[in-house]
Amino acid sequence: MSGAGPSREEWVAAITEDARLIGWLSERIGHGFAQAQRLHSTDFRALNAIYRACRDGEPLTSKALAAELQLSPAAITYVVGRLVEAGHVRRDEDPTDRRRVILEVDDPGREVARSFFGPLGAAHTEALRSFDASELATAHRVLRAVIGVLDVFESEVRRGHAPEGEEGIADPAPDR
Repeated sequence: MSGAGPSREEWVAAITEDARLIGWLSERIGHGFAQAQRLHSTDFRALNAIYRACRDGEPLTSKALAAELQLSPAAITYVVGRLVEAGHVRRDEDPTDRRRVILEVDDPGREVARSFFGPLGAAHTEALRSFDASELATAHRVLRAVIGVLDVFESEVRRGHAPEGEEGIADPAPDR
């Protein structure tokens, strides 16, 4: 970055790299949680999807989870079975349609996640303590813009329309 201060392009490149690094570290932390709980990486992805859906008030069915994770119904049956057996998830009757079964994060699973990820949440809170509300609002807008791009890109990849070329593609292993 130049001596007069970073240019807009340099800031964009730095933020893009930061977003990549956040993804990389999040994946590593997720793998750490999965290993600690003796879960397959697919089980962790499923647990994460179930948690997010429950948090958003839209619990998933096994069929919806299979679509979310791009897995066959047979594979999802095994994944959900392992999560239920481990106490992370339970199957409940859908209160709006008794024919449907929804997946909910069970209390033991919620407690395990809280004990593992709680310290990370506290560390985030501490790391952001020195920023005022205006700075946090700007950071939130930036992160939401990055999330929007990732969401669209992921949707395109799912449909088999991944962009070609190497522009904007960074080395998958961070320099550490």
